[in-house]
Amino acid sequence: MFRTAIRAQSLFKSALTVAKPNIASSSRLMSKHSTETDEQFDARYENYFNRKDIDGWEIRQGINDLWGHDLVPEPKILDAALKACRRVNDFALAVRILEAVKDKCGSKVDEIYPYIIQEIRPTLNELGISTPEELGYDKPELALQSVFEMH
Repeated sequence: MFRTAIRAQSLFKSALTVAKPNIASSSRLMSKHSTETDEQFDARYENYFNRKDIDGWEIRQGINDLWGHDLVPEPKILDAALKACRRVNDFALAVRILEAVKDKCGSKVDEIYPYIIQEIRPTLNELGISTPEELGYDKPELALQSVFEMH
């Protein structure tokens, strides 16, 4: 009986007490903006893809990390990535990189993508890699004619 009375009293007390707001201010201790220059950024990724012991998974990881940035990679980075794909003998990954570059160009695809292809053309010819456009991957394979364009 005594336990029940104490429990009821503590429940009644907790129902009446108002939680005090936490007024303590806090600041987030985060790193400041990166001090890495564009040249250092390019060199970091170029060195990453130029490693001799790189494998397919690491190439995909590097490309995924690179795509996380709000930029279209420089042609010298793409050259290094394509050569890494050739070292691991992964033609499909090389073509996917080129498709992703075109997608990364966004609304300026007509300006940026031809420049990128022009700059990496010697590497593409050296490695025997075709662009997605040369392979016909830029058009749907089984696309039907639009009903609005018929007749």
